[in-house]
Amino acid sequence: MKRPTIIEVAAAAGVSKSTVSLVLQNSPLVRPATRAAVEQAMAALGYVYNRAAANLRQSNTGLIGLVINDLRNPFFTEFATSAQMEFSRQGFATVIANTAEDPGLQAQVVGSMIEHGVAAVVISPTYGDTWSFDALLRAGVPTMQVLRQVDMRGDFPFASFDYVAGGRLAARHLLDMGARRVAFVGGLAGRPITLERMAGYLEVMAAAGLPPRAIHAAPSRAMGRDLALQLCAEESDLDAALCFNDLVALGMQAGFAEAGRRVGQDFRLVGFDDIEEAGQGWPKLTSVRCNVAEFGSGVAGAMLGWLAGGAAPAAVTRADVALMVRDSSGDLG
Repeated sequence: MKRPTIIEVAAAAGVSKSTVSLVLQNSPLVRPATRAAVEQAMAALGYVYNRAAANLRQSNTGLIGLVINDLRNPFFTEFATSAQMEFSRQGFATVIANTAEDPGLQAQVVGSMIEHGVAAVVISPTYGDTWSFDALLRAGVPTMQVLRQVDMRGDFPFASFDYVAGGRLAARHLLDMGARRVAFVGGLAGRPITLERMAGYLEVMAAAGLPPRAIHAAPSRAMGRDLALQLCAEESDLDAALCFNDLVALGMQAGFAEAGRRVGQDFRLVGFDDIEEAGQGWPKLTSVRCNVAEFGSGVAGAMLGWLAGGAAPAAVTRADVALMVRDSSGDLG
């Protein structure tokens, strides 16, 4: 007679395989009602937990996969660190992978995580990879998308920041400070994340009756420096810029300094994300603050609640942002 499996127990109890594993490990994360449902399903099916066999298999049910599109960017590094620390506090180990915006690499690391039996995956995805989400869905691995939403199916809850509101705050601030020829700089053209971060800027410019100016390129520090030098040589009429992220803005600061144009006096500049360096350079960079440390802990908490047998997180969650006004957007008189 075929022995019942953990998958059959999960189906009978109406929970995930990971939740059954947590029950078997006597995890305190599991709610009493969920534990009772799983134990009832095991009794009804005649399921017996073979701990020796489980140890032999080196089960990884306490392992969380964390897949990040660009760990070289301090914004994503801080998110990953905060999430990992929260998982650790709750007794879960974390395996972290950087995909470097490579869809093939993302598919590879996600496939490996599934093979190694991760309990869940939190992913800030790259674009162009649909295989990973299909594989995660087939494997029944609870998965949250963060900071970028690539798969629109309701199976993968999404959490991010209110980037549209951030763009509005930044653009209104620049206009309030007297700027009239404001560009949006950085971000690859047509990418959903670029469009999202531009949306508030476009709304404000339209409402003010001012023409927008988008300058798209890879969102890197080196690109920001090169674009600042180019703007000084070719488009000296611009008097302000909202950047796709702080790396672009910091690069632009360096380029303007090299060209002898003073940020905060000759040109207003606002970044996005408010990484630590934004408030440490000179001039200090005005930036849209996304509290990514708090966000990372919150995402981890939401995933742990899901694993413990609670409901899945909301389909879409947006965290608030704020504008940190510093020297780089100073009054140009």
